[in-house]
Amino acid sequence: MIYTVTLNPAVDKSVVIPGFAAGRVNRIQAVRKDPGGKGLNISKCLASLGMPSVACLLVGGSAGTWLLEQAARMGLETLHVEVVGETRTNLKIADPVSRETTDVNEPGPAADPRAIEILRERIAARLDPGDIVILSGSLPAQADPEIYAQWIYRFQACGARVFLDADRTAMQRGIQAKPWLVKPNGEELSGVLGRSLFTQEELLAGGRELLRDGVQEVVISLGADGALFLRQNGAYRAQPPRVQAVNTVGAGDSVVAAMAYGVEKGLDCMAQMRLAMAMGAASVTCSGSQPPAAELVWQLAEQVEIEKL
Repeated sequence: MIYTVTLNPAVDKSVVIPGFAAGRVNRIQAVRKDPGGKGLNISKCLASLGMPSVACLLVGGSAGTWLLEQAARMGLETLHVEVVGETRTNLKIADPVSRETTDVNEPGPAADPRAIEILRERIAARLDPGDIVILSGSLPAQADPEIYAQWIYRFQACGARVFLDADRTAMQRGIQAKPWLVKPNGEELSGVLGRSLFTQEELLAGGRELLRDGVQEVVISLGADGALFLRQNGAYRAQPPRVQAVNTVGAGDSVVAAMAYGVEKGLDCMAQMRLAMAMGAASVTCSGSQPPAAELVWQLAEQVEIEKL
């Protein structure tokens, strides 16, 4: 089973504003709302591929209730703990003229250490050896930055494989616990290693450092230029097919979902990389944070180019 963890979920309100510009009146062309947060986005992508998962959440207030209702309508199984305060709402502004997406994210409720502990232990109680737990996204406001590291130790002691996709200090501390897979971008990897990494060679060297430290797989996101995939037995660069992007919300989450799907299904490394790049490409063609259709994903997977490095 795959468990996704979203400690700071959100209601994603996505708007389309052609020619968006700060400091002036902007007219909204289209608007939609989706249950969001990185872990929940991953569960939605897995469901689109026919793979069940358990979305584990901290939720609060009417926004949290709405989020759970929407997840249920989508057929997602959830494991949640309620907290004091209101689940945040994040505004995503997609500009079809510049082809850029601007995120305006609320901080969400302050961390509730007791609720966090309850959720962790409820997940641990359900884990079987070989299960996958995906820790992703921001931590609640005022949360201990060691949380992801602590959870990695706890879940891997249960025999689970833990994927980590976080930012800033949460990523730096979490990697020290040696998760199974990490997905940093170049800036995040630079922060983890304490030096600037710009070239492909520098990124590969940084990724190999993580492998030597005990991480099993490293996926370094290159945005529209694809990703570098590093394992103990080799390194690859994968280039996604070119598509007409609508917005980039959830693109990285879809890549993580594809990797988890591939591991759970026992796909070989080439198939995993093709699926990951296809999911990322397909996701940017969707409005809001809705998952891409499986038919499109499998079609695009045939167009992914992979180079062994």
